[in-house]
Amino acid sequence: MQKKTKIIAIQFKYLGDAVFITPALQTLHQQYPYAEIHILVAAEVAPIFKELPFIKKVWALPRTRGKSKLTESLPFVRALRKERFDVSIDFVGNDRGAILSLLVGAKSRFSAIERKPTFLQKIAYTRTIQTSSLPTTWVKRHLKMLSILMGTSEIAAPQMLIVANPLLASQAKQLLQDHQTICHLGTSQEKKEWPISHWVKFYQLATKAGYKIAFSAGPNERERNLILELKKSLPDAFVLPPINKLEMYLSVLKKAKVVISGDTGPLHFAAGLGLKVIGLFAVDDGVKFYAPIYAKNEVIIGKRCTCTGELANFSTCQSSSPCMNSISAEQVFELLKERYPLSAAKALK
Repeated sequence: MQKKTKIIAIQFKYLGDAVFITPALQTLHQQYPYAEIHILVAAEVAPIFKELPFIKKVWALPRTRGKSKLTESLPFVRALRKERFDVSIDFVGNDRGAILSLLVGAKSRFSAIERKPTFLQKIAYTRTIQTSSLPTTWVKRHLKMLSILMGTSEIAAPQMLIVANPLLASQAKQLLQDHQTICHLGTSQEKKEWPISHWVKFYQLATKAGYKIAFSAGPNERERNLILELKKSLPDAFVLPPINKLEMYLSVLKKAKVVISGDTGPLHFAAGLGLKVIGLFAVDDGVKFYAPIYAKNEVIIGKRCTCTGELANFSTCQSSSPCMNSISAEQVFELLKERYPLSAAKALK
């Protein structure tokens, strides 16, 4: 790739997982500081990349629940093709990424794929890399993929990076007030959630020690019910209102100092924003794919999950002794004190 190469990165992943591409984007910028770097992502994750200074443009593809609106997509694709990209790099290699790689029409089109290339992948990409030759965790996978494409032996791993919109800082401060620790209750699946009774005990320990705790949850009905359940035991606990816009949620997170969560979305966002994090993991996929992203003092791992094999397909835990229950309030409180000592918390008052 030449200095003035025009590059578009393509990634279609789950909301929180989109952050994993940011170290690769930083690496592209470091290796080719004069290149023009664009990124193509689903519209809902676009705020993650909007403020990154080394991204020329974020292309936010409009879509509804897994399918694009044709009337919106055709003009969008035409605008992409007019850019005449030299290189496209699809960091995931799913069908959507393959189709868009083909439609964008860059001269060189790269991707990592599993197994033998399908017909779609054969025509979509000019070069592919087998995922079996890459690390299993996403950040390392993306960086290794780049090292192969660029012909370098090793790439230093920059941190995940998100920049919050500075124009929303004042409003975010009003929402969070003076609370330094955000505890996110909900997750994508009920079995990954830390019990409300444990959150209650942790809150009592932390507030007694002087920490200012704020609780949050997603906007869906199940997660809002978690807030209602919490308030039954802690009627005076501070709760953030539902925040439907990701850009505002990122700005609110940025005003905190610590984020505690079993949900990888808020955890990855917080890490990308440079906050201290405490991840709560016990369910197998979380321990295998997400816990290794963080340092040992950034996660607490519960006992081994027994919901394996077919049982792992259930959204609720099938064990009589759920693995998430094995993480104690005392463990989380002790790690909070280590990660964010009380003296630092008091200094902010």
